[in-house]
Amino acid sequence: MTSPNHRHRRSVITALAVSLPFAFLTPAGASTAAPTAPAQDQQTAASQPSHLDLGAQDLPETRNVTTLAPGLTRTTITRGAPNQDFFWTAEVAVPSISPDPDAPASALSTQAQAQKVADKLTAANLTARVEHVQSPQLADAGGDLGYRVRVGQFGSKADGSATIDQIKAAGYKASVIYTGWDGDAGSSENDRGPWNLQVLTIDPKEFHGDLTSSFGPNLEDRETTSQLSAAAGALAAVNGGFFTMDPAAGAPGDPAGTAVHDGKVLSEPVGDRPSLVLDKNGTSIQRLHWHGTVSAPGSAELPLDGIDRVPGLIRNCGGTNDTPTNLPLHDFTCTDANEIVDFTPDFGPTTPAGPGLEVLLDAQGTVTAVNHTRGTAVPAGGQSLQAIGTDVDKLAALAVPGKKLKVDTDLLTEDGKTLTTSTTSDVVNGGPTLVQNGQLDVTAKRDGMVRTNDSNSFFYGWVHKRNPRTFAGVDTQGRTLLVTADGRQTTSLGLSLNEEAHVAKSLGMVNAMNLDGGGSTTMVQSGQVMNSPSDPTGERPIGDAILLLPGRKP
Repeated sequence: MTSPNHRHRRSVITALAVSLPFAFLTPAGASTAAPTAPAQDQQTAASQPSHLDLGAQDLPETRNVTTLAPGLTRTTITRGAPNQDFFWTAEVAVPSISPDPDAPASALSTQAQAQKVADKLTAANLTARVEHVQSPQLADAGGDLGYRVRVGQFGSKADGSATIDQIKAAGYKASVIYTGWDGDAGSSENDRGPWNLQVLTIDPKEFHGDLTSSFGPNLEDRETTSQLSAAAGALAAVNGGFFTMDPAAGAPGDPAGTAVHDGKVLSEPVGDRPSLVLDKNGTSIQRLHWHGTVSAPGSAELPLDGIDRVPGLIRNCGGTNDTPTNLPLHDFTCTDANEIVDFTPDFGPTTPAGPGLEVLLDAQGTVTAVNHTRGTAVPAGGQSLQAIGTDVDKLAALAVPGKKLKVDTDLLTEDGKTLTTSTTSDVVNGGPTLVQNGQLDVTAKRDGMVRTNDSNSFFYGWVHKRNPRTFAGVDTQGRTLLVTADGRQTTSLGLSLNEEAHVAKSLGMVNAMNLDGGGSTTMVQSGQVMNSPSDPTGERPIGDAILLLPGRKP
């Protein structure tokens, strides 16, 4: 395994040549002169003629800029003010109209079913109302989502507990939510906020440090963004891509999508979801594909299903022969009974245990052992291959002790070419896209955030509603922007995906994508958390983080 210091180091990022007819708005405060030396915690109010495309046009907005190093700033943006029109209310889980008695209730349903539930609650002396939910139109989703049932109006979340008990007594489940978190069509144009964002801006022409990523000591364990930042001595950091949390879905901490560290491919893409590529040529957003194979001299190639993940479990789907789909399906674990998966020493102390076959390879690709059960340490500098189901016999036929196997783990670009990586390359997964070539392009359906069998409830909660968000992009000057927006709080409403895209564009991004959000959303400066993570327990342990490291001293 590479040393921790080597893992976190990157070459200086050079500017991307971007030529687009797009109005640029400086997110880091153009009116603030950057000092020639780092100024920790020095903040200057940035007076800007422009503002975020978020909420009513006349909202107050302040921007405070901290210079962390030449070419690296952190901008705190506060927009809007507490809105007395928002309140707490009970949102009812409407029983499914499916003939399946085990079909789960959902937040949305048909108008007739929602009205039926509301009538029963009204008969139980509750002030129920039916609301039509319409979502802003995105690139490939949105529009009419259905109808929800809500009850009451409360000054605080705790004030709704008695009503929740009454709803439960009437035979329904419900939760207390804040109406400021709705992302209904037309709401953003009139909302007063408030919103709180943090923006890291990296100018490759001036910043002589490293833009990189880190997953910590291994892939299968989780650490907080601040822990990863402190371990690397980072100037600043944000949380990275999607990852596995539930052991039933795979190894917790394992990337649920593309991951490349130090030029080594450590996780395969989810379909062709967008990936944030960080390397010596600059930052870019690319849709990458997977092409993995295992072969022996004189034998046919076997398809390699993945790398550094539990065989048979594909978080977010998007593989080959997956059940129920080969398409991306967010926050869902597909299965495949027949797989071959490659493991590197970066995965963890031992590979996943279980029935099947495991083949150990040394650094030259020579088969050193063939085990008829899975779960062992990966040879230093080498790798192992695990097979399950019908692929056990196929791999066993290739794996002859003392013979060599060739393992290819390639990422392909949209034009079918192999992504060129070096020791200065990192890739972080995410999705959907937000902005492409200067235009709004929220690809929620393509990237798996739309489900056709849950009455739009997943889309409603994940895409439509306001949540904490982390996102990244590149502006016309080739600068990289890393952004966090707090949410799930009355003091910071969060962003719908539609609002997130508008914010990205108003910050000057010509290409932007969503990263992991919700309770994972975290921004760190010098080891200290700068935003307000939404989990009740505080900062969430994550899979990987994007880091800004100081440059080497001459």
